[in-house]
Amino acid sequence: MAGTTPGTPRVLRAMNDRAALDLLLEHGPLSRTRIGKLTGLSKPTASQLLARLEAAGLVVATGTVAGRPGPNAQLYAVNARAAHVAGLDVNAQRIVAAVADVTGETVGEFELRTGRHTPGRRADSVVRQVTEALDGAVKAAGLTRAEVHRVVIGTPGAFDPGTGRLRYASHLPGWHSPTLLDELAAILPMPVEYENDVNLVAVAEQRLGAARGHDDFVLLWNEEGLGAALVINGRLHRGFTGGAGEVGFLPVPGAPLVRQVTKANAGGFQELAGAQVLSRLARQLGIEDGLSRATGTHHEVAAALIGRAAEATERGEDGPYARLLDLYATGLATGLASLVAVLDPELVVLSGELISGGGEPLRARVQAELAELAASRPRLIIGEVTHRPVLRGALESALVSTRDEVFDTSR
Repeated sequence: MAGTTPGTPRVLRAMNDRAALDLLLEHGPLSRTRIGKLTGLSKPTASQLLARLEAAGLVVATGTVAGRPGPNAQLYAVNARAAHVAGLDVNAQRIVAAVADVTGETVGEFELRTGRHTPGRRADSVVRQVTEALDGAVKAAGLTRAEVHRVVIGTPGAFDPGTGRLRYASHLPGWHSPTLLDELAAILPMPVEYENDVNLVAVAEQRLGAARGHDDFVLLWNEEGLGAALVINGRLHRGFTGGAGEVGFLPVPGAPLVRQVTKANAGGFQELAGAQVLSRLARQLGIEDGLSRATGTHHEVAAALIGRAAEATERGEDGPYARLLDLYATGLATGLASLVAVLDPELVVLSGELISGGGEPLRARVQAELAELAASRPRLIIGEVTHRPVLRGALESALVSTRDEVFDTSR
């Protein structure tokens, strides 16, 4: 609200406008009377507010409330087309892009396969891949690239703020050029932000999922790799180089000491509890049937094994699958104990395909093991945002900044 003085009518109107818009986002279409009650504004003031927002293109009349004495009350909603944002979820095999309107509804999505051995595709540059994925989602939304207000791109690792180079993700081909960010900024007409993929999962869980209402929590992600997100006082803690939460590199008891971890792209915790561990443990326990039936990438195979182990445990079976679940829970709890000792969080959100595959049987075992290994005892819960959580977090992150800009009526 640059150029205004706190407490002036213009600022107060802008604050009331934003409060009303936030209520409409939270509750959906509301009548003038209901908005007045929720904001504490008089009916005339609420009417003026809605007229002002409608003229600014921020709200639209959507219908009426019927079934009450007197004239039907007009309903108002946030104008979904007031702004659009995009999010990209990047890994070594594909880029998934989506566009959301200002209400948060996804209106277009597109997936681009980028793996080196994808049949029928040649090796495109990262800039071309990003723009192709973005344009695919924009086209699916019926928009043009210029109509997107902001893009947030989620990748493994993090871009070093000092050098602009991607760190902690040597497995992501083509993303390590020192000029990449400048090239993307030159070709894309909107602001582009970059965030670690696990951090974006935490954003999604804090805004929409299991961590709602919590300002301090740790999210442990286990899918293609092990990672964590640290939220302190409501804000992501990224560290000096963006590497906070790269817990896959954490040295832990029970795993060999890994040196030159960034070159190996692995560390102790990854070797103890990463997806690649499950097949080895299954073979040691004689679980050949689960391996012979498993197909897909190593983390998909691992998730299937954990899912069968959880199902066997829920049936009360006491065999190799139950032992597999116990061993894996101990591995997860071992690394978590180090995080808990330093951060002492109130809440730990467990997320990712492997953990969601294990469900409550795995969560309960990790909770019990952690109680033995850590001095403090945070509550462990399973993440609730399971459909493309990185992408959802990217969209939510883009929406926060965009709404602050578009909903500011003080200018």
